[in-house]
Amino acid sequence: MGSIRHRPVMVNEVLTALSPRPGGVYLDLTVGLGGHARRILEASAPTGRLLGIDRDTRALSLARETLSEFGSRATLAHARFSELERVLAEAGVEAVDGMLADLGVSSLQLDNPERGFSFQQPGPLDMRMDPDRDASLGERLRSIGLDELARALGQADVPGARRLAARILERARSGAAVTTRDLAELATAPRTGATHPATRMFLALRILVNAEVEELQALLRRLPWPLRPGARLAIISFQSLEDRAVKERLRELAGRCRCPADLPRCACGARARLRLVSRRALRPAADEVAANPRARSARLRVAECLAA
Repeated sequence: MGSIRHRPVMVNEVLTALSPRPGGVYLDLTVGLGGHARRILEASAPTGRLLGIDRDTRALSLARETLSEFGSRATLAHARFSELERVLAEAGVEAVDGMLADLGVSSLQLDNPERGFSFQQPGPLDMRMDPDRDASLGERLRSIGLDELARALGQADVPGARRLAARILERARSGAAVTTRDLAELATAPRTGATHPATRMFLALRILVNAEVEELQALLRRLPWPLRPGARLAIISFQSLEDRAVKERLRELAGRCRCPADLPRCACGARARLRLVSRRALRPAADEVAANPRARSARLRVAECLAA
């Protein structure tokens, strides 16, 4: 993999959560460069299987190299969360013993300025996790309306969302060449600690380009499928919008009643289909954050599928 710097986040916690074993079938929904997948396959040797999917064909190509030593035990597919049913059917998998989703952006994407995910170096307005199928940020900004862009920024808690949306559209449609660095200069919110004012703006734009909210909801709606009883689910999120959605859905599947507090008895039919392994999200250890600062915002939530 050459000079690509890749460290799978919270890998020890993930292995503890999933407890891979020989003969088990595991699903990595964001296989990336194969870091977590490799450790799951090692822990489930000699007969454990892993099905990994990713939206990024370049990442999949590198993951195939990383996992080639495992032969037919590892199967990889180009897909997104909303296509999981098709992928499982094609792989002949009906249920799995463990499922992982690492919702972060990979080093492969962040560290390449040509992908346009970062404003640390000037790059094109791209941000696509799936360059083969999605429209780039530049294309989206030429067609999106002010209300939709302001709403996307607001969902990520970007200050002055509507005013900033107008400035972004004005710059993107000016006819001049615009880079990620140019776009970052439009963010004028005060710096908070070490966080650049453009950080939340870029997060919001990335979520918009890749329909990340819609894809995450497509996954969460289908849970606990495709977990078999006793199987574990592990989801790592890196920002509050994702983590909030994951937390709320897992609590709902754990049997939390959704009825108004003044209702004398439950009418929503709530029943537990998952057990929360930990009531709170797990955080990376201090030594991991020191070695890999990108892990600092990671939150891991773990649940176990109950019998039907």
